[in-house]
Parts: sequence; C-alpha cells; structure tokens
Amino acid sequence: MKRIFTSLWVLLFVIGTDVTASAYDNEWKTLDSEINSFYNQGFDDHAVEAAKQTLQNDEQSLSPDDPKIARSLSLLAMLYKYKGQYAQAEPLFKRALTIDEKVFGEDDASVAIILGNLAEQYIHQGQYAQAEPLFKRALAIFAKIFGPDNVFVVTELNNLAELYIHQGQYAQAEPLFKQALASASNEKVFGEDDASVAIILGNLAELYIHQGQYAQAELLFKRALAIDEKNFGRDHPDVAADMKNINTLHRKIIMKKVEQLIIIAGIFFAIILCCVYLLKLKSSKLMAS
Repeated sequence: MKRIFTSLWVLLFVIGTDVTASAYDNEWKTLDSEINSFYNQGFDDHAVEAAKQTLQNDEQSLSPDDPKIARSLSLLAMLYKYKGQYAQAEPLFKRALTIDEKVFGEDDASVAIILGNLAEQYIHQGQYAQAEPLFKRALAIFAKIFGPDNVFVVTELNNLAELYIHQGQYAQAEPLFKQALASASNEKVFGEDDASVAIILGNLAELYIHQGQYAQAELLFKRALAIDEKNFGRDHPDVAADMKNINTLHRKIIMKKVEQLIIIAGIFFAIILCCVYLLKLKSSKLMAS
C-alpha cells in the first residue's frame, strides 16, 4: 500500500510554514538546507550529523522551550525514522511534542504534525494500538483548524484508514478512504486529476481486494492509471506500478475462477460417486431378492 504525503511533514520542517507562529533565522535555514541536501543525495549519516549539530547549536543558544529546538528535534527524529532507527527517533519526537504543546497549546497544527510523524513510526514498528490515538488526535486538530477539505485532513484520513487495514478492520477503513477521496478531489485541495487522488484510489482498491470485491478494485486501479498517465506519461514508475496492480488483480481474478471451477468439479464428482454407489446398492438389493 502506497503511503501518502509523507514528504509533506519533511517539507513543513525543512522550509518553514505559516502553520506555526515561529520563524526560522538565517543560520537555522542554512544548516537545515545542508541537512536536506545531504538526505536527498542519500548521505543519511551526513544528514544525521548535520542535524545533530543544528540541535546542539540551538540548545546552547536558546531557551529549553524554544520552538526552534522542537523543529531541530523533529528533523533529527525524521532522519532517524527514515533510517529505521526508531529507538533514537521516538524520544526526540516526544520531546518536540512536549515543547510545542507547552508553547502553542495542545490543539496547534505543529502538535498535530508531530503526532502524525510519531504515529507513522509506530506503524512501521507494528505498534498499531499506539498509532491509532495519535492519528485520531492529529485528524481532529487539523479538521478543527482547517475544516474538512484540506491536505492535512486528507493525509490523516488516509493514514488512519491504512492503519485499520493493517489491523484487518476493513469496515472502519472504507469510509475514511472515501472521505479522503472526496476531499482530495475538491479543487480547493488537489483536484480530481491530481496524482494524490490516484494514490488514494489505489489504496481504496487494495482495500476492496482484501474484501474480495475485485470488480470495484479494478475500476479504481484503472482510474488511478488514467490519472497517472495524464500527469506523468506512460514511462513513469507510478504508471508502471498501476499496470502491475491491474495485472496482479487479473491474476487473482483468474485464480479465483479456477478455484471456483475446482470446487464445482469436486462437487460434481462427489455427486457422481454418490449416484454410482446408490446404483450399485440398488443393484445388489435386486440381485439378493
């Protein structure tokens, strides 16, 4: 299942946003740009060291509850998360969360961002029970601040639905995907032909596969394919992934039909055997009489 908008959280911490009231100074932006450059080039260790240096500089020059320290903590935590070093990431996320809750309040968007990141980490670790309340809280905060038709709300709807799929709670996941799809299709958010809509379509299609609703899944996969072809052209990896999804689904459909035919053949063979047995039994009774 394809994750959606994960890079959004990185973007918010890397370039700054109007979501929070704090502003970055030039030195922080320069250091952070270096971290982002290292990460984009695949130099994870260099990025981590640069992020550590940024955090150390902030801790030496700022008060313990300064929001900039929370940003530095979150950025370092994100890098650890991407490297799969969850034990190092978790306390950093939690410390950043404590700072932002104290400075901005428990219902601020910056708090919701950290909640979402920490919840995603818990999913990677298979700790679904810990992730669920964090996603729900982040969703409630974003919906309160921005209303239902917003990229943040769409993201958390999709993420919470994915969590429910991991838990096998398909009935809970479906309405969340549908709500995310409706909001994402709104021109105020992405628009119905946006690649993000294709991601949600694909995720909902995979839910239908889990439920054995192959016809509905195929329609969604084909719609996602059409969107990605329109946006990226036929040679894009997302288009190739869409084609693979459709081909895999077709194989599942064929296998299901084969299984059904085997079952029918088995039942038919059993009936024939019963008939033969009854005929032999009747014949033996006639001979005995």
